[in-house]
Amino acid sequence: MTDSAPASADATTAENRPDENKLVAERRAKLAELREQGIAFPNDFRRQHYAGDLQAQYADAEQWSAEALDAKQHRVAVAGRILLKRVMGKASFVQIQDESGRLQLFLQANALGDTYAAFKGWDVGDIVGARGVLTRTRTGELSVRVDELRLLTKSLRPLPDKFHGLSDVEQRYRQRYVDLIVSPEARDVFIKRSQIIRAMREWLDSRRFLEVETPMMHHIPGGATAKPFKTHHNALDLDLYLRVAPELYLKRLVVGGLERIYEINRNFRNEGVSTRHNPEFTMLELYEAYATYEEVMDLTEAMIRDIATSVLGTTRLEWDGETIDVGPAFRRWTMSDAVLEHNPEISADDLRDVDAMRAHCERLKIPVKPDYGWGKMLLEIFEETVEHTLIQPTFITRHPVEVSPLARESDDDPGMTDRFELFVGGKELANGFSELNDAEDQVARFKAQVAAKDSGDDEAMHFDADYIRALEIGLPPTGGLGVGIDRLVMLLTGSSSIRDVLLFPYMRPESGS
Repeated sequence: MTDSAPASADATTAENRPDENKLVAERRAKLAELREQGIAFPNDFRRQHYAGDLQAQYADAEQWSAEALDAKQHRVAVAGRILLKRVMGKASFVQIQDESGRLQLFLQANALGDTYAAFKGWDVGDIVGARGVLTRTRTGELSVRVDELRLLTKSLRPLPDKFHGLSDVEQRYRQRYVDLIVSPEARDVFIKRSQIIRAMREWLDSRRFLEVETPMMHHIPGGATAKPFKTHHNALDLDLYLRVAPELYLKRLVVGGLERIYEINRNFRNEGVSTRHNPEFTMLELYEAYATYEEVMDLTEAMIRDIATSVLGTTRLEWDGETIDVGPAFRRWTMSDAVLEHNPEISADDLRDVDAMRAHCERLKIPVKPDYGWGKMLLEIFEETVEHTLIQPTFITRHPVEVSPLARESDDDPGMTDRFELFVGGKELANGFSELNDAEDQVARFKAQVAAKDSGDDEAMHFDADYIRALEIGLPPTGGLGVGIDRLVMLLTGSSSIRDVLLFPYMRPESGS
């Protein structure tokens, strides 16, 4: 039996479908009978084998023919959810699924007795445990010839129809538990996500980076220009903010002598929801003392290339209809040069002329606030005209000081910083720079951010006096990096929406819930 389970989702809830309500009622009646018999939801069956492991161990159908398996008499104990059920008189076939894969059960009335009669009333979606010996059917499918069968969990709601399945994308995200059951593709994405994060940790650990944890609630939000979520601590009567970034705490640790550190954890930003954005998201942030932004670019490139090779076995990726190769050296391009190449109407002399840049923004229909300097307008023009064209991996370097409040100003290019952003497939994947470690310069930039906030910029940073005190103790020359884990997983799994790589993406509550 080789039928596969459905791979997509249904938008309509059981409450709105009379036919499904009837099925739920029938299943509840079956559960009531089980309760009367005193055998509902047993917890004494112990699984000893996984479906995927058995499929791999006995994959060679010639070596492990039906005769060879019958001679071996290998007893197994498996458990899983019924995905398919085919009853044929005194013999039946069932396909079950556990976390590792799928396996067929071969059931016979003469081996199971009264249990076989009870099994006929069980439903697709029920969870069962089975013991028996491995065999192979006439069609060559590895199976368990069952001599003990137990109903472990009665499923009260039917799975989606295997021909129509979960056809509504929103329901796939709302009912991820169903999506994972019926969609091997969805399950594979999240297995790969775990493998990617594990490979990242191993890569960094092998290079003497130390994993640390920093607070998730801050009394001063900082580390990124973003609007925070606000909460309140009752015992201390203190307003707190879910962190927008761990950066300022991590750099305090570098001041303290932890010279190579990283954290993989959640950030929270009170921003919009889209195929690229979720209000909470996972980031890698790392810091390395005595490293420059150029060395951090080298690290970023090598890490992504090695993770792709380790997890996928290739550096060539398919993403949103584009073939992307993270194997060759990533392009490195200044923001100014990128803007000039894509905008022949702009001259090099215009780039630092506020009036000229405002005129170019008006021509391009880019909204400009009165307090925007040439640096902010350069970034706006880059995002409007260049960013979406950066399909192959590209480091955009030398961002204006105005939009980089925590980055070190370049020695040879005043007004610009030693900073980069990595773009792949037209999306930002990483951000890094040589850290600003001049306490007095940082004070001036914090004050500029406070002024912007007072002028109505909700994303501008607060003044963090304790962080300034840490800088006054002395931060060594340091390179820092932030990588969006969700977007990296999107790239490595070919997923077009961030919701496809988040087990439980943010969604409005269902009406009436």
